[in-house]
Amino acid sequence: MASIKRDDRLTVSQCLVCGAVAGVFSRTVTSPLDVVKVLGQVGTFHTRNGFWNTFRQVYRSEGIAAYWKGNLIACMRLFPYSVVQLASYKRILHLYMDDRGYITQWGAIVAGSLAGIVATLITYPADVIETRLIIQNKKSPSYKGIMDALRTICKNEGFLTLYRGASLTLIGAIPFSCGAFLVYMNLDKLWGEPSFKFGPFQNFISGCLAAGFAQTLSFPFDTIKRKMQAQSPILPHCGGVNVHFSGMVDCFRQVIKIKGIHCLWDGLTANLLKIVPYYGLMFSTFEFCKRVCLYKNGFIVSPLSYQLAPGVDQSLRPQELRELRKYFHNRNFKSEQSSLKSRW
Repeated sequence: MASIKRDDRLTVSQCLVCGAVAGVFSRTVTSPLDVVKVLGQVGTFHTRNGFWNTFRQVYRSEGIAAYWKGNLIACMRLFPYSVVQLASYKRILHLYMDDRGYITQWGAIVAGSLAGIVATLITYPADVIETRLIIQNKKSPSYKGIMDALRTICKNEGFLTLYRGASLTLIGAIPFSCGAFLVYMNLDKLWGEPSFKFGPFQNFISGCLAAGFAQTLSFPFDTIKRKMQAQSPILPHCGGVNVHFSGMVDCFRQVIKIKGIHCLWDGLTANLLKIVPYYGLMFSTFEFCKRVCLYKNGFIVSPLSYQLAPGVDQSLRPQELRELRKYFHNRNFKSEQSSLKSRW
């Protein structure tokens, strides 16, 4: 059993800001790997000679700025995605909780996956635009920016193009959830101790292993989704997709027939290499932002450490602590006034 609790010493807005800052920073730093991953999945000309050659080819043909194609829309998508995911997760979580407020690991993973699906579907158009910006040539772009991409897609291909491949998000959630569950169920065997005794490093490695295994299982669905997002009759070379297809099932069929089943995992190397730095940077950035907020709220003595402020009840919420301090401040002020009056 696992208890799901958030740090009540932070406000909801502080939690969202910490998550957004951590997400933007980690996404920006690992953007080159994400660009290579998407290009590999779509199958553009950059990726014909393997992972390392893709890096060189992107740099030679488009310059170093090309490693951050689509990063702005990806970062802009993080905040609404986090808000929707958090709200959905809280609602779905109650369906799997028992009377004491506890939830199994399987329930937590399913709730997280369902919340992720809801958030992904709502912010899906941004994902399509990100893919289109990544696959275009930066030196001779088809789209001038985010808003131009949105207008052009809706005008020339129709609004529903912004949801092309969205059904694969639902299908891919099944192997993803199963993969994450299998890893978490066997973590105690890996570490040789119960999961509730895991330290921060063990939890971080466990999260990376679960993410890596789960993403590997669901990667073919993500690959087909990227191909469907990229393919367009109005783009040069139909968006650079290495196969031509008429729908989701036909895309699977054509990839396996022409390129081989292993091509469903093109871009996986970049994706797996991204996991450790991405989650590592996200975790460390989130923890730093959290310390800043806890210091501002008065729970710790410095944003550089987790040393607790002396005499502060850590079970209080930020508003409760502020009200308590205000009460004692007013009380001390009144006692000082009465003391002055008694002297005179």
